[in-house]
Amino acid sequence: MADFEEELRLDDEENVREVEYILDVLPADLKEKYSEADLRYMMDTIVDYYFESGVLEADADEEGYVDIDLQKVADYVCAKASEEGRGDFDPAEVFFVVQADMDFQEQNLD
Repeated sequence: MADFEEELRLDDEENVREVEYILDVLPADLKEKYSEADLRYMMDTIVDYYFESGVLEADADEEGYVDIDLQKVADYVCAKASEEGRGDFDPAEVFFVVQADMDFQEQNLD
């Protein structure tokens, strides 16, 4: 049980670092527009997209990369937010969050 609780604590710390990173790189007007709760929602929905789209099972190119259409991810996040009553997010703005999420993940590969 302690291992599970430790993993949850580490995940939460990672999420805090990611939200801070995203807020650091977002354009100033978006930093004020989206709350930390909005950003956490977007981060979770981005992960959902990766699982539901099958992108995680896609074949990597010769350099080990999988091509991910960030605009499709942003569109998915906005559609889900609207469906789930989270609000009407602008895909052009959410694109910045998706890009920042991708950059954070790439910088923190184990």
